[in-house]
Parts: sequence; structure tokens; C-alpha cells
Amino acid sequence: MKVFENTTKKIFLASWVSLNQAQASEAHVDEQPHHLSSQPKRDFLKPLRQWIDSIQVYDRQFAHRLCKFIPAHCPFERDVKFFSKTLFHIPPMCKLNPLYNELVSLRFRALCYLADECGEDVTQYC
Repeated sequence: MKVFENTTKKIFLASWVSLNQAQASEAHVDEQPHHLSSQPKRDFLKPLRQWIDSIQVYDRQFAHRLCKFIPAHCPFERDVKFFSKTLFHIPPMCKLNPLYNELVSLRFRALCYLADECGEDVTQYC
């Protein structure tokens, strides 16, 4: 006896269709959760993020220092092997850094400065 022959098939398909654009925009605004809109989100690192984003790369030596200081990939990511068999994998932890995106964009700006303005080969930093 097979199980799927004796069970009923219940398929539920739902779709949301709006015929009036004005009603859809009004309904969409009213459906926001109250717990998210009542509490303002505090970003204590915002001044530091803005400061990092405002750093201008204008010097060749400064750009080289940034590219050496900020790694291209996470240095903590590892495969732990024992006799050529992978026991476990340590995932990259750089995304846990709250300033990760700003640091990566600063490194990218430094690489672009070296490649575009100075005409240097940046493959050593990749």
C-alpha cells in the first residue's frame, strides 16, 4: 500500500492582485508593523561609518598602505584537514564586523586610485 495513493491532495495557491493603484498604495502604507515604526533605530556607529566613507584616497603611498592593511579576503576562513580529509570548515567571520562594508569600499577606492590615477598593476593585492 502506498501512502500517496490514500491521501488527498490539498493545494492552496494565493495571489494578490490590485486593480486600483490608489487603493494599493494606501493599503501598503497602512500595513506597516507598529512595533517597527514606533521605535527609532539607533546606529551608534553611524559617525564612524560616515568618517570612513569620507576618507579620500589622494596619495599613492596612502593607497598602498590601505591595500596592505585591509585584507582582500577573510583571514579567519579555514578548512581544518586531517590526513587530506576535511574535518570542518570555519566560515568567514569578517561579515560580523559592523564596519565591513565601509572598509571594503575604502579598499576598493584605494585600488581604483592606484589602477586609474597612478596606472599601477594592482594584481598583487588581489
